[in-house]
Amino acid sequence: MKTLLLAASTATLVAGMQIGQRLPLLEGEFLSGRAAALPQAASGRVALLLLGFTYRSRFPVEAWAARFRRDFAGDPRVAFYEIPLIGGMARLGKWFIDSGMRRGTPPADQENVITVYGGTAAWKRRVGFRDPDAAYLVLIGPDGRVERQSAGAFAEEPYQALRAQVLEILARQ
Repeated sequence: MKTLLLAASTATLVAGMQIGQRLPLLEGEFLSGRAAALPQAASGRVALLLLGFTYRSRFPVEAWAARFRRDFAGDPRVAFYEIPLIGGMARLGKWFIDSGMRRGTPPADQENVITVYGGTAAWKRRVGFRDPDAAYLVLIGPDGRVERQSAGAFAEEPYQALRAQVLEILARQ
């Protein structure tokens, strides 16, 4: 597996799913309670998927999401989803976990959070999992194909590279 460390940043490009490959089906539930399936939920839009595998990963996921929202919140051609992937015995606490996340998430943002219970091992392989507390980012195009993958804490330099790629994809439409 090839890894490229971005200069002066804590985000790392990762090799997992191949660029240009259609995103494998990722099913879960929006915090609003509706069933969610990606890439279908993002169909026709550029979408940033922010995956986290531990409670502590929520902090970098939320930092990336907040910055992305600031730049793209009003653009209907762009979407983002915070996706906690929950495995193991934690799945037994689904009701408790989901209700806690609902309480901490404004209703307007609940369609941007998809909880996924199970299948974490496959997604860890797909995103090149190394750091349990990192955010794993997958950018998909309007056709559901992977355009970019990276992992790490939020930093402005890698964010600007991500932002530039989103703008480039939008310009192709």
